Amino acid sequence: MNKRILVIDDEENIRRVTRLTLQAAGYEVGEAGDGERGLEAFGDGSAWDAVLLDQRMPGMDGLETLRRIKHRHASARVIMSTAYASIELAVDAMKLGATDFVRKPMTPEILRNAVAAALAKQRPVSSITPSSIAEDSHEPLIQIITMNGFTIMDAEGTRQDPNERRFVVKSPTGTEHEVLVQIDEEAIGYVQRMTRRELPADNSFWTTQAQRLLSDYLWEEGKVPPTRKLILKDIDREELPIAARWQTN
Repeated sequence: MNKRILVIDDEENIRRVTRLTLQAAGYEVGEAGDGERGLEAFGDGSAWDAVLLDQRMPGMDGLETLRRIKHRHASARVIMSTAYASIELAVDAMKLGATDFVRKPMTPEILRNAVAAALAKQRPVSSITPSSIAEDSHEPLIQIITMNGFTIMDAEGTRQDPNERRFVVKSPTGTEHEVLVQIDEEAIGYVQRMTRRELPADNSFWTTQAQRLLSDYLWEEGKVPPTRKLILKDIDREELPIAARWQTN
């Protein structure tokens, strides 16, 4: 029997393209135009092998829809999609039990790879409950952030330099590579000058920035860096308010 995928997205053209792409790959596809109708179609979850869920929708947004889906069926495979990706949103989605997190617009290949990667994973048996998230909302419950079929895993145990962040990147085909992100002192100095506070290289703020740089590269290039190394030199001005509020550690 073909795998069944439920697509929940408020944009009809995106649902149509997604449906045609997945049907061409041999999947059976259902559609819903918002969170409420998505939950109605999802039911108890037994009819679906995976859900592709948009984050930004009118009414009930993707995170709330995800929360309710996981409440009904804790082992549901849910791939979150958004045109407004951020590390914070990815962490929130993964805390709630999302299987993967992909950024719009998606090419047909990226979409197929993301669905195939989600289906290849064992259904999670989650001990995370809404109450446990509320009790520990400041500590990430995951160490994995997945973008467009690639999985980024923390390899901090191998760090030798405070200016380094090491990650293991698993491609949609299952191949793993270690990638080093080097944090340039120029970026650290820029943040200090603009926020008038010191965030040294070993601060967790730089870990999130390294994750962002790596995930952006994987999205834009669709491959692991050939040299297995990236250098974090620039910080987006939009990140400065976050840096100004970031906890020191």
